[in-house]
Amino acid sequence: MNGLYDNEMKLEFTSKTSNEAFARVAVAAFVSQLDPTIDELSDIKTAVSEAVTNSIIHGYNDEEGTVKVVCKIFLDTVQIEISDNGKGIEDVEMAMRPLYTSKPDLERSGMGFTIMESFMDEVKVESAIGFGTKVLMKKKISQKSDELTEERSSEEHINNEGENLKYIDDTTEEKIKKDIKNILGA
Repeated sequence: MNGLYDNEMKLEFTSKTSNEAFARVAVAAFVSQLDPTIDELSDIKTAVSEAVTNSIIHGYNDEEGTVKVVCKIFLDTVQIEISDNGKGIEDVEMAMRPLYTSKPDLERSGMGFTIMESFMDEVKVESAIGFGTKVLMKKKISQKSDELTEERSSEEHINNEGENLKYIDDTTEEKIKKDIKNILGA
């Protein structure tokens, strides 16, 4: 094993929509060794689902091909690479714009890359026409000490006059994630 990472998992499967759930669960099982929160695991599963679905629907146009998933763990960070040898993306920048879809007839929302970007810490897309696409995503998994700090900061606190104050930590990004999860039913 390469000394640059702590652990690695590789997975290949046929580009069938039924394999999307398999990929999502396999990645979640691998990432579980980092002891992620339920929200972190849900974010990763949603991002993987979007990337795999893009490979199947857009990369292969629902024709048979192979989707590859490589996961690597570096300390407290998971790196997930999802690639295909499909048709490739003509304009990656355009494809990554919210609401853009190359398949409006399939009632696609055009939010796949936007969802990946909002749930992961980093998303990079490389593509070449006729050779395929690679999506590289990274997410840092919070450590237990980080979780305790968050819990303490969101608990009720008492100010000098003895009044109860509640700190609100919901950032705009977190609200967007929750809204997207509600929409997707994730």
